[in-house]
Amino acid sequence: MSSTNRTSTVLTIAGVTAVSGILAYALYFDYKRRNDVSFRKKLRKEKKKVVKTAAQAAPESAGSTIGHVSDDEIRVALEKVRAEEVPPTPQEKEVFFLSQVQMGEQLCVQGPAYQLPAAMCFYRGLRVYPSPVELLMIYQNTVPEPIFKIVMQMMNMDVSEPSSSTEHAEEGHLEMSEEETSPSRRGPPSETSSQEWDKVTDPDSQPAVSTRLLSFIFCHSILASSISVLVLINDAFFFVHVDRVSALQVKTRIEGYYNYFPPKAMNVSVKSIETRKADGSVVIKKILIANQDFKAGDEIYKEPPVVAVLDLDLEGKGTHCSYCLRHIDEGLAIKPDSDLLGSVYCSKDCQVKAKAQSQNILFGSEPPLPAEMIPDSVQESSEERTKAQKAFAESIKESGKSVPLLVARFVGRQVESELAKMASKSSEDADLKLSDGGDYTLNDHLERLRYLELSNTEDQTKHLREVLSAALPGLEQFITDERQAMLLGKMAYNAYGVCFAGGRDDKPASTERPEDAERSRTPYGTSRQIGSGLYVVSSYVQHSCEPSARPSFASGTSELHLIASRDLKAGDEITVAYVDVTQHEGESAVEARRRRRFELARGWRFACTCDRCAKEAEVSEVDDLPVKADESKVEQTVQRLDEQGGVVPGSVESTLNVD
Repeated sequence: MSSTNRTSTVLTIAGVTAVSGILAYALYFDYKRRNDVSFRKKLRKEKKKVVKTAAQAAPESAGSTIGHVSDDEIRVALEKVRAEEVPPTPQEKEVFFLSQVQMGEQLCVQGPAYQLPAAMCFYRGLRVYPSPVELLMIYQNTVPEPIFKIVMQMMNMDVSEPSSSTEHAEEGHLEMSEEETSPSRRGPPSETSSQEWDKVTDPDSQPAVSTRLLSFIFCHSILASSISVLVLINDAFFFVHVDRVSALQVKTRIEGYYNYFPPKAMNVSVKSIETRKADGSVVIKKILIANQDFKAGDEIYKEPPVVAVLDLDLEGKGTHCSYCLRHIDEGLAIKPDSDLLGSVYCSKDCQVKAKAQSQNILFGSEPPLPAEMIPDSVQESSEERTKAQKAFAESIKESGKSVPLLVARFVGRQVESELAKMASKSSEDADLKLSDGGDYTLNDHLERLRYLELSNTEDQTKHLREVLSAALPGLEQFITDERQAMLLGKMAYNAYGVCFAGGRDDKPASTERPEDAERSRTPYGTSRQIGSGLYVVSSYVQHSCEPSARPSFASGTSELHLIASRDLKAGDEITVAYVDVTQHEGESAVEARRRRRFELARGWRFACTCDRCAKEAEVSEVDDLPVKADESKVEQTVQRLDEQGGVVPGSVESTLNVD
């Protein structure tokens, strides 16, 4: 895992209440600090809470040694940090914070000798963070315990021992004085005195909209989930979530996720199991289990896709709906006035939903917001937008793969959900019920899914960012190279193939190497699908060469119906076949086993250990798979929460080895 991904261990928890990947900015914080007396009082109260907590802990730790680090060493390190200048501007603070946390994460894994340097990095980040108390809560859940203790000891010393060189009034939010936070004694600002007011109310003397402020990750503690404000900063739009949530609420929300997901009406639940590698190390995985008994042939649940796409050889042919994937009789397709992919729809309802969710922002020409909400300073360039869309469409067609379009539509759906809040209109996500309450976003569901590490994704990132920026400046902040690679890896691992009546036989053969060919979960084989989709609940269903269930698309659309293949008891694991596991005509059992296992290894990077493969191994001793262990991963935040326990209700059970 890259150091950037490890950094998300600390940072992603801070982002659970909003769509991950959006860069939100702290304009609201500046505004409230300037104009709201009660907000300033709350800031002062928070500062006092930090001081009191640290002071109470100081006597207990006096003269102690934490791990291999003595108090004297910590004191010397603190003096060094105190002597360092705090970045003066918000932009510099953002960069400083992210770089220090990333460096701290890198040092964490280097061993005991690097515990103090790692703690120094985390403490530098704490000095510039807007809400130290909540960041400490995040640290407590993500930073290794010995290093977290050193950070706490540094804070204890910082508030109880004067600096030898300065009283470090420059430490911003950790040492905000009464004068800095209470401009009310000089009265409200007038139009002619706003600059003077800035100097009094803003420790950094920064005008409210002169620059981008701190990123969403950096400002979690002063942003929240239920109210979103779209603001214009330097001629670009950014999302700001303005309610506050406590660190306890954040922690409860994260750990309570599986109390709400999946919806009880789906008759299934998620369970954690332990799998052991050949080296004895434990990997915690999630499986889907039945909540009640089912007979063979029973429908366990049905699930609409979060996003779905037609195979590219069918897109633009007019034979299938580009939204629900339904077959369209000749002459009955609804065609948009202009669409760079040549999309068609089976009904006006599908066209409207597709346009609202992603099609307009990715390939359309209409503004993503009502005209009255777009300031005059934002100049729309239809020529620039069309150019960006054409380049993006060509890149998708050239790749011949569905996953990049799945990712683009997922991002588009996230954007649509946020913009709907801005425009005070209902979101198209209203019909997508993925949890029983809990106010979880699309990203909350996605971030818990496993993924594959992919490479060479930079070009796709570039094209998608240009499309979003051309639609509305600032929307490109949804996508970074790291996030795009993660999304692509999650779609590649979790997407299901949509096959009607056993699938088709006219799909062009892939010209790529078998190792690079795109695959999706379908018992008929990817070559027989007409499209693919992401199904969040079904993503938890594990593979077996003797599956207990099968996906069906009997409705003639992309809605997935999970059908029991055999009798199931409450508590039984539900499995499906990711690949064609049948023994073909003229194929021996050894050849069939080898074929399906190679498909699994190439598509999902694991060596199947199901009962059937284990039994047939007695016949076939040679196993030259390109992988020997499960190479799929979960995000570092999810992994650490799993290791702590309590993420999924119920006990963790052991199962077969994964090697």
